[in-house]
Formats: sequence, C-alpha cells, structure tokens
Amino acid sequence: MTEQNFTVGTAETMLKEMFAPWVQDLNIEFDKIGNGQAVLRVPVSKRLNREGGTICGQAIMSVADTAMVFAISSALDKFVPMTTVSQSSSFLRAAADKDLIADANVIKLGRTIVYGEVNIYTDAPEKPVAHITSTYMLL
Repeated sequence: MTEQNFTVGTAETMLKEMFAPWVQDLNIEFDKIGNGQAVLRVPVSKRLNREGGTICGQAIMSVADTAMVFAISSALDKFVPMTTVSQSSSFLRAAADKDLIADANVIKLGRTIVYGEVNIYTDAPEKPVAHITSTYMLL
C-alpha cells in the first residue's frame, strides 16, 4: 500500500485557501481523511439553526457537498478542479445542540465522473440525520 499524500494537514490548508469564507465559517474539523473517505465535524453553532433550534437543511447540504470534495481529493490523493453535478438529500431526523459529523465516501471513481454518499449524524452513525448521494464531474 502506498503512502497517502492527501492528509488532514493538506485538507486543512485546502479549506483555508480554496473555499469560500462562508464555508470556512462552518469551523470544519477533520476527523479522518484517506482512501476516498473524509469524516468532517462541524461544531455546534446557533448560527446554523432554523426556527425552533434545529440545524437547517441548507447547512447540512453544504457540509455534505464540502465533505465529498475532500473524499474525492483523498481518493485521487490530490485536489483536482471538480463541480457538483447532482446532490440528493434525504433528511431522516432533526439535529440540534450537537456537533454534526459528515462521513463521506467515494462509491465509484471514474475518469471524469465520481459518485459518492455522505451519512450525517450527531451521536451515532446508526442514527443518521441525513443521507446524501451526489455526482461530481472532474474538470
């Protein structure tokens, strides 16, 4: 097995240098990066809540989209320009007052098209908040 060059440190630098300020405002932390997987954590923030105190769907979808970019980059062992072609989100239960954890995995890595999924949860992976599937085009 070859050594991975795309590390948590690489991902942290990429986040600071390449992502929009509002994505950086999510205060993303990297729990794991490598081999087509990225596990990101978004700390609790009332700024992500909608009326009633639950985390809004827009924030969840943004975290999922961001997590997939890192999962794809880890599968390629580098960043390449890419764009989201589609994203399908299923919201399974409400989340509030807890960190969001996004576990993104590349399912199919083609030459130009990548298919992946993200499971988002708070406490336990077996109790998902959302399940997102997405397709990306490598440019």
